[in-house]
Amino acid sequence: MKNFSLIGVGGYVAPRHLEAIKETDNQLISVLDPNDSVGIIDSYFPNAHYFSEFERFDRHVYKLSQNKNLKIDYISICSPNYLHDSHIRFALRSGANAICEKPLVLNPWNLDGLAELEKSTGCKVNTILQLRLHPSIVQLSNRIKNMELKKKLDIDLTYITARGNWYGRSWKGDLKKSGGIATNIGIHLFDMLHFIFGKLKSSKIYLDTEAKQSGVLELEKANIRWFLSIDDEDLPNNIKEKGKTTYRSITIDKEEIEFSEGFKDLHIQSYKEILKGNGFGIEENRDTIETVSLIRNSKITKLEGDYHPFIKYIKDYN
Repeated sequence: MKNFSLIGVGGYVAPRHLEAIKETDNQLISVLDPNDSVGIIDSYFPNAHYFSEFERFDRHVYKLSQNKNLKIDYISICSPNYLHDSHIRFALRSGANAICEKPLVLNPWNLDGLAELEKSTGCKVNTILQLRLHPSIVQLSNRIKNMELKKKLDIDLTYITARGNWYGRSWKGDLKKSGGIATNIGIHLFDMLHFIFGKLKSSKIYLDTEAKQSGVLELEKANIRWFLSIDDEDLPNNIKEKGKTTYRSITIDKEEIEFSEGFKDLHIQSYKEILKGNGFGIEENRDTIETVSLIRNSKITKLEGDYHPFIKYIKDYN
């Protein structure tokens, strides 16, 4: 049984981490969140110590580090994106391994600093790249590896997940804190693309607003037209009619790849692999962090040539 602490227990994704810690038969010693709406803890670890101030949490973790039996083995990080780098550093300096939600960091150069800290502390940085464990994605990856490609594959990636007015008023709507929607909601999809189709060759951005982004990526094995949105107006009519607020679609040479289901236990599987020493570390994140950083800092390209078909329905281009 390993000892865990969790930073950001009041966040959206935290319950998946709480469940994963419990389902892998480990114990949560303490949690940190400045927001005290953390009653979710009672469903998993009601005896966990709660801290709303980082300074007191820091002192708590330090005291435990002086006792071999109580020392924190892992710190799970579910805090806002811009704090990930700092909280990973805190975990490593505290003698704990880190399990951090995506994105690991916002800027590629921060990865090198974390790698140096890994070496000096002997602790490891892990991240949750759950789509790499999704059965449909594993099957697709194996299929692509065994294909003899005469030309690059043509792919359309579409991800629309409606968000309310609160989104833009929270840290998620702040580009400097979230990295924008390509980083905040698209990061796991871009990671999946790199995982299957290789490294980035080129990138163009055709649409870039607070609520939607679109562009074209050229990877080693594929040309990808992508579209991301948090605007419910972009949902296809058949999705709206079903009362759904999320639409995911990947087509490869016009063949639809189904992966809308099968997400339920992926965090648990991720934790199991991390605890066995098979977690995804810093280098597994590098290609994707570089790509979303490039997208965030790129200028808009004139709309011409090949682009995602959804763009023609966007009012900005009508």
